[in-house]
Amino acid sequence: MRTASLAATAAVVITASIMTVLDMTIVNVALNILATTFETSLATIAWVATAYTLALATVIPVTAWAIGRFGAKRLYLGAIALFAFGSLLTGLAWNVPSLIGFRIVQGLGGGMIMPIGMTIMMRAADPARMGRTMALMGIPVLVGPLAGPVLGGWLIDQASWRWLFLINLPVAAVALLGARRVLAGDPPAPAAKLDLPGLLLLSPGLAALIYGVATGGEHGDFTALSALLPTAAGVALIAGFVIRSRRVPRPLIDLDLFRHGPFRSAALTLGLFNAAYFGSMMLGPLYWQVVRGQGATEAGILGIPQVLATGITMQIAGRLVDRMPPRRLVLGGITVAATGFAAMTTQIHADTEYWRIALAGVVMGIGVGATIMPTITTATRSLPSAQIPAASTAVSIVQQIAASIGAALISVLLSNALVREVPGAGLDTLAHRVSGDPADLAETLAGAFRSTYGWAVLVLTLALLPALLLPRGRAAGKAEEAAAR
Repeated sequence: MRTASLAATAAVVITASIMTVLDMTIVNVALNILATTFETSLATIAWVATAYTLALATVIPVTAWAIGRFGAKRLYLGAIALFAFGSLLTGLAWNVPSLIGFRIVQGLGGGMIMPIGMTIMMRAADPARMGRTMALMGIPVLVGPLAGPVLGGWLIDQASWRWLFLINLPVAAVALLGARRVLAGDPPAPAAKLDLPGLLLLSPGLAALIYGVATGGEHGDFTALSALLPTAAGVALIAGFVIRSRRVPRPLIDLDLFRHGPFRSAALTLGLFNAAYFGSMMLGPLYWQVVRGQGATEAGILGIPQVLATGITMQIAGRLVDRMPPRRLVLGGITVAATGFAAMTTQIHADTEYWRIALAGVVMGIGVGATIMPTITTATRSLPSAQIPAASTAVSIVQQIAASIGAALISVLLSNALVREVPGAGLDTLAHRVSGDPADLAETLAGAFRSTYGWAVLVLTLALLPALLLPRGRAAGKAEEAAAR
């Protein structure tokens, strides 16, 4: 593909991806405002975020089949249009049930946008330039967390909560127009049949698993029936899907991908790394709000150095992985990220200078940027074109499950640490206690954040083990690519 064409394709995919990432970060800022507006509890309004996540988990497994059945371009246009329609409905919601219901519509469209976009980019890229091409997919990861909290706060202050969702409409219009004009058409495969039994096992299984761990994280107790039952059901359904997929000729997702050494090692690395990184993303903003008394928008702004470091490093690492052994780059990235997280276990105090925390965040960001996209590139580089939709879907599922489990575990660990430091405190009662006497509690609460960052360091260290099995050099990668084809 010509460079100009690849650049135009990347611009379309990045625009659509930014829309979905921005949507999640904007909504997180607005949960308190939505609870007040609709006169309901924060636990109830949290379903605005949870329902979206569950919809993502439900629709992602069917994406690979749908790409073959309808074609990537046609499905991409449909996913963007569905997301925009859901955004419009959500912006017009009149009560909590309608708000949550319309977020599900958003999630059904948004869940397909990222894996389809990844498939389009993988197909467009020259294998020798796969790293730098996939690095462009890191731009939404930079823009979303950077702009989301600030834009969300501004929209709430200057306009209305409805514009948190309506803002997606002009972006979706640009993405639709660009996709229609730029993306190359691909013929669908009408003969492909949907593995309906597999879908009925995997989609509800993922939704139940994520719901269970999210509920356990919210209440700080995974043994409660409200968390244990859906988690167990989700694990059982996913296990059933795996067993069945080994016995049918055309399963919903081709699990033979995990027989491919680079893909298997990269998926395990990505799962552990994402669990630690995305799970701990809540710690920074919560520290600034709970310990230091900053607002949500200010907390987002204070995290800008880390986000910038992540985005810039992603672009550099994407080029390096095309020229150096993936194992060396990813191992270095994980080590640097773990170093930054470890610094947080000593730097987080009630009166720590901002530059010290920002510096640790930059080190974390550099490590993250040098790990995620190079690992995804390594997972998919040597696969034949026919397996790319299944690979991008599998990677999306791994990332979604890892991030959800990581967030739940970090929530529980932080809640438990808070209770140890301040008996009776928790994420649900913390704001009230701190507002009563922040000076006396600040340093004590900071200790809870320090210990929780330590658990993230442990999981990051575990990610080094599968990373040791990544390809040792470019020559090995080429041999594996030739064998795969």
